[in-house]
Amino acid sequence: MMPKRLSDSIADDIMSMIAVEKRFLPGDKLPNENELSEELDISRTTLREAIRILVTNGILEIRRGKGTYVKEDIDVNNIESFSFLADAKINAKDLYEMRLIFEPEAAYYATIRASDTELKRILEYGRRIEQKIKHNEDRTELEQKFHQSIVKATHNEFMEKLMPVIYQAIDKGVILSNKKEMAIKDTINDHSMMMDFMKNRNPEGAKSAMKIHILHAMKELGIE
Repeated sequence: MMPKRLSDSIADDIMSMIAVEKRFLPGDKLPNENELSEELDISRTTLREAIRILVTNGILEIRRGKGTYVKEDIDVNNIESFSFLADAKINAKDLYEMRLIFEPEAAYYATIRASDTELKRILEYGRRIEQKIKHNEDRTELEQKFHQSIVKATHNEFMEKLMPVIYQAIDKGVILSNKKEMAIKDTINDHSMMMDFMKNRNPEGAKSAMKIHILHAMKELGIE
């Protein structure tokens, strides 16, 4: 485990002010930077970093010219301590690196080797994911099937055995990307680019598109 950064600990402290002490409720404004950094005995830079972490994870929001607020729509009783998210990120970093090494090559070989039926299946899953995203429905299972069908089409049994590891990364990614608009837009664009290349049997294109897709996900999840 990586040592915990001070900003992560402070993010935890602010979380417990919200979730445990109920000092700030959904919709409440946080004290200004000077007050809060003094109370927590930290620099304003560290406080800003902690706030950024909580904004990224959908707990706080910054309203321009007004200050920092606890988001209206969070369910205080279901917030796990922030360290859960920090752990998820550390594991996700390793898992996403694995995806980065593994999946662009899988897309490359699948584009060359997929039978017409397999290719049709991959494209169908891609289309269904797009529908799920547009209707704001959970897409975890379909994402897994999409990536699994690509790996299956490599006709490499060893690659298939590695898939459960990749699933974990996809699950974690969906946890962390919950409501990120940008991540969702990227997913749609990346998928359609990948599907175009695969449909046209362009292995280099498919490989690049998969790489971009995973790099986008890593960027959005803050796990570069």
